[in-house]
Amino acid sequence: MTATVDTVSVRVPAPTAAHRMTTLLVHSQLLTARGLRAISRQPAYAAITLIQPIIWLLLFGQLFKSVIHVPGFAASGTTYLEFLTPGVIVMTALFASGWAGTTYIEDMDRGVMDRMLASPVSRGALMVGTLAFQTITTLVQCLVVFGVSFLCGARYDAPGRGVAMTIVAVALLTVIFAALSNAVALLVRQQEALIGISQFISLPLPFLSSALIDISLAPTWVQNIARYNPVDWAVVVSRETLSADPDWGAVLPRLSALAALAVVMTFLATRAFRSYRKSA
Repeated sequence: MTATVDTVSVRVPAPTAAHRMTTLLVHSQLLTARGLRAISRQPAYAAITLIQPIIWLLLFGQLFKSVIHVPGFAASGTTYLEFLTPGVIVMTALFASGWAGTTYIEDMDRGVMDRMLASPVSRGALMVGTLAFQTITTLVQCLVVFGVSFLCGARYDAPGRGVAMTIVAVALLTVIFAALSNAVALLVRQQEALIGISQFISLPLPFLSSALIDISLAPTWVQNIARYNPVDWAVVVSRETLSADPDWGAVLPRLSALAALAVVMTFLATRAFRSYRKSA
């Protein structure tokens, strides 16, 4: 006797856009919390990341405080500490985000990255989670620097608006360079190479911007580079919005450029997972 079994094909519906978005948000939240828990277990590292920008603020603030008296220094009526604070905040975001990819390197070395990629976790969430974690830690540093600056005597015409706009600009800048750092980590897969490339890219940018000095005093070629430097965009947004009468014609295009570049870099960094899987 031969038994026959009828097979029934079950068609699983493709996930909807809403379902994919919900999955992305949930996975991103979990991965962000993972990063925050990790840094909470390293109080010494967390303290150093807060102390370093304070040292920059106080050291540079005293070392270059007479520069405002140089003929041609456009930021008249302010102290150098008030001028410097946005620059230090942006520099802090730049250098901190340049190290973001070290988290990926550690995950690769421990085999965590391969397990993550073999799981149903969203690739976008793997990127967004690390970017969100890096942004949160950078914004804490931003607020601490503003607090120390205020305690040291800095005063601004529009602190509420200025701090809020600075937070937005710094968050976008962090996403840009953290995404770049993550992409480099996925491509090179070595701590030493990541550090070298990160330093090579990050170190010159503050000196090719108005972070430390009025850009009008810089050579023409530096001024030309600063126009296309995301670090200078963030500094200009912060300084202008902290003033009583900001030049919105300078603020809005730079803020829009930061937002567009953040989206592009996040997309490209997420695509780097494909290269990692092919070379793994």
